[in-house]
Amino acid sequence: MRYFYKARDKEGQVKAGMVLAADQQRAEQLLADNGLIIISLEARQEDILEKINPFGKSVSNKDLVMFSRQLSTLISARVPIIQSLRILGEQITNKYLLVIIRDLIASVENGESLSLAMSKHPKIFSNVYVSLVKSGEVSGSLDKSLVYLADQLEKDYELRSKVKSAMTYPLFVLLALGIVGILMFKFVLPKLTSVLEEQGGSLPAVSVALISFTHFFDKFWWLVLLAIAALVLAIKFFISTEFGRNQLDHAKISFPIIGDIFTKIYLARFSRNFSTLIRGGIPIMKALEIVSDIINNVVYRDILLDTVKKISEGRSVSDGLSGHKEFPSIVTQMVKVGEQTAQLDDILAKLAAFYEKEVDTKVGTLTTLLEPLIMIILGLGVGALVAGVLLPIYNMASVAG
Repeated sequence: MRYFYKARDKEGQVKAGMVLAADQQRAEQLLADNGLIIISLEARQEDILEKINPFGKSVSNKDLVMFSRQLSTLISARVPIIQSLRILGEQITNKYLLVIIRDLIASVENGESLSLAMSKHPKIFSNVYVSLVKSGEVSGSLDKSLVYLADQLEKDYELRSKVKSAMTYPLFVLLALGIVGILMFKFVLPKLTSVLEEQGGSLPAVSVALISFTHFFDKFWWLVLLAIAALVLAIKFFISTEFGRNQLDHAKISFPIIGDIFTKIYLARFSRNFSTLIRGGIPIMKALEIVSDIINNVVYRDILLDTVKKISEGRSVSDGLSGHKEFPSIVTQMVKVGEQTAQLDDILAKLAAFYEKEVDTKVGTLTTLLEPLIMIILGLGVGALVAGVLLPIYNMASVAG
């Protein structure tokens, strides 16, 4: 939701602008965090043109890393922020990012901080990104914050790339198998089954099943495809509901083999982002709230929000996390050591590195297991087709002989 505001800054000057926030309370908090006293705040729906990317591309992780590093270099050279953004705008080839940079320039020229300007683009600049930029602005170390953000973005990109690349081959094989199967049942098998039917006599059960399914698919292939499309849409709709999303997030960490990988991904994401925020000077409770918002799993989100509540009651982070099976004892024990030694950010960084390596190992193992499993499934499918077609032909040849 877009919120247009008028507010007074610390000097009493009236500022006008726009922030993007999930609700009015979040919008008010964003403005208050930037030292603005609200005069008026009006919510407006997003313009439909903003929901459509007219340039056919968005800001990739690589684009954001380059933007962060280059902006850090310019700021460390004491180039003013507005001038730095203009210099970057002249070098940017991504037109979508160029539009965003121009909006950042306009917002900063209007008296807003860079972090507030970035918060208007949550799809590009995450809560972690905006919070660390704000921390850098307050501490006078914005260039260091941007370098650190670029490093973390690269690590997160590497982790995601490993998972995606590992799943590409199995998905490609399954897709190819599905396409070949459709073509076989539509164009090849109808001709073969006509030969089997002309033979007459008793046919093996596998041949009867093959003929029946081939006839059905030949006449109602559109119905099969429609049913598949309806199933996909139904699943997408179910996942879009709150109940469906909760069920999916629980299933992700509960399913055999895959659940262990997802658990380690979430633990790596928690450790990496929590460490990044603490190292950037963000208070622990605020850091946990931000991590709960970006961890992208309702199970872990609820645990982290419950931990925030316990911290407000005087308990420690390790106390809040302990007792939840989603956080293994190694995590809670190391967090406890980090709290006792005042090295929580370093301990969390080590935990993140550990789980990132674990994910890499688990994904490699899963890929190794999937490849022969897919070949077995493929072999069984081909074997059933061959048996259904060749057995009657073989029997007919035997009788003729």
